[in-house]
Amino acid sequence: MADKKKDEAIKDLKDIGGAVKAEAKDEKVKDAPATTVSAPEKKEPKLDKQGRSYATGRRKDAVARVWIKPGSGKVSVNGKDQGDYFSRNTHRLILNQPFLVSNRVGQFDVMCTVKGGGLSGQAGAVRHGISRALENFEPALRPPLKKAGMLTRDDRIVERKKVGKHKARRTKQWAKR
Repeated sequence: MADKKKDEAIKDLKDIGGAVKAEAKDEKVKDAPATTVSAPEKKEPKLDKQGRSYATGRRKDAVARVWIKPGSGKVSVNGKDQGDYFSRNTHRLILNQPFLVSNRVGQFDVMCTVKGGGLSGQAGAVRHGISRALENFEPALRPPLKKAGMLTRDDRIVERKKVGKHKARRTKQWAKR
């Protein structure tokens, strides 16, 4: 008996739900303006008066301010050539990844200032800044850069030291006997 009432109540709720959905659809159709579907808007490049594009990149504690402009592929970091500032090949490889992904090697001059962190964090910050500046200069480059993960900030930072521990997780030495 109770099951029969329960089934009837569920059926009634379903009927009411279907009627509400149908009514909502009718209202949407009536309220919708009669417009044609247009193509998505093309984004405009963001350039300054000198024809440069600017972006900020961050990684760990490092912050890089990056300007790019069409040129011969010269990269200067804090007034020095990239080879002088980043002596390790891995750092220079990280720095040039956005150009490799977007097939723009040697087409842009980069001028950047970077502060904070160590050399690895600074190289990552400059890479992030170059990627964002390339996107600002040429919005069509967003899909390959996004797919390669260059536009996403790597938000991993050093874990803080906890009270009663040597470091963030390293505990004090303990002897059982």
